[in-house]
Amino acid sequence: MIRDQFNNDDQMAFVVGPRQVGKTTTCKSLVDNCFYYNWDNQNHRKIILRGPDAIAEELALNILSDNKKCIILDEIHKYSKWKTFVKGLYDTYKDRVRIVITGSSRLDVFKKGGDSLMGRYFLYRMHPLSIAELSTHTIPEQEIRTPGYIGPEDFENLFTNGGFPEPFIKNNLRFTTRWKSLRKQQFFKEDIRDLTKVRELGQIEILADLIRLQSGQLTNYSNLANKINVSVDTVTRWIKILESLYYCFSIKPWSKNISRSLIKEPKLYLWDWSWIDNRGSRIENFVASHLLKAVHFWTDIGFGDYDLYFLRDKEKREVDFMVTKNNNPWFLVEVKSASNKSISKNLVYFYNQLNAPYAFQASFDMEYIDKDVFSVKGPVIVPLRTMLSQLI
Repeated sequence: MIRDQFNNDDQMAFVVGPRQVGKTTTCKSLVDNCFYYNWDNQNHRKIILRGPDAIAEELALNILSDNKKCIILDEIHKYSKWKTFVKGLYDTYKDRVRIVITGSSRLDVFKKGGDSLMGRYFLYRMHPLSIAELSTHTIPEQEIRTPGYIGPEDFENLFTNGGFPEPFIKNNLRFTTRWKSLRKQQFFKEDIRDLTKVRELGQIEILADLIRLQSGQLTNYSNLANKINVSVDTVTRWIKILESLYYCFSIKPWSKNISRSLIKEPKLYLWDWSWIDNRGSRIENFVASHLLKAVHFWTDIGFGDYDLYFLRDKEKREVDFMVTKNNNPWFLVEVKSASNKSISKNLVYFYNQLNAPYAFQASFDMEYIDKDVFSVKGPVIVPLRTMLSQLI
């Protein structure tokens, strides 16, 4: 995607996602001899602080060349004046350099000041590995791809160790446990400390653990505030921080076209589903992560405007997920741990009310079937691994 962008457009590429998801490795593979600068590297930081002209001097941008050079700026969002720096570099040298910005923050949350970068970049959100990514390495030309098979060992590895490259490749529970402990320490002792003004690191760590234990449940801000002895406003602000640093993500309830809809709190899920102990909650988070990756990819690549919701009304009828396409219901997903011969009444109810083209009851334990689940209109029971293999 980014190679195609650089061949056709002048915009910068912003590649964002969780720490250790593979952003830097992926970006370095885009272009041979790409120049790499990491804000966390003291020598690189000194060059960046000297301004765009210092980068231009290092890259010899003032010397006529028939090829654009490539520069990767990693973790640059930690620099308080990063937007001003990047804007100056881009506006002055965009005809001579391709610029990739990577970071483990949303890049627009904490650092204020400087001119807007709107129109100067395209955003790419990088996610952990998925079933579709393991079954095929091609970039799809349309939203839904043909089904792809991964073996039971790879499937169990992905579900157990998570989709972050290093623990998945190692496929060793002891390594995964140590890796998660180190990542947690880096997240709370470095990322939150360095990027926010939060000093109550112990309390925000407890909040993060409560979110982990309540993954997939309605978020009750008052209960969370009482448990960690802070205000509701503080909990709300801290959750936004945890989202901005890719610890968790929220899914809101869909309210349009639903009579007696219940417009309340979102549900929270983790970017790393392997942190969740309860099997049922992990399965639901596993599916939520795959669906979020799909809607982000489809939106970022320009297929349309996609989003992810859950369904719930005042009668407490509920369906786990709904994907929208250009603000219209597209397909519904109800997740089941075990195979079941009967379709959820709630899935049928919301399918009829919303007039969505597709409604899937996705069974985790059901064996893979090499059949396009999107070829079936109306509510249908499908293997979870077949359905997810058709996404991204």
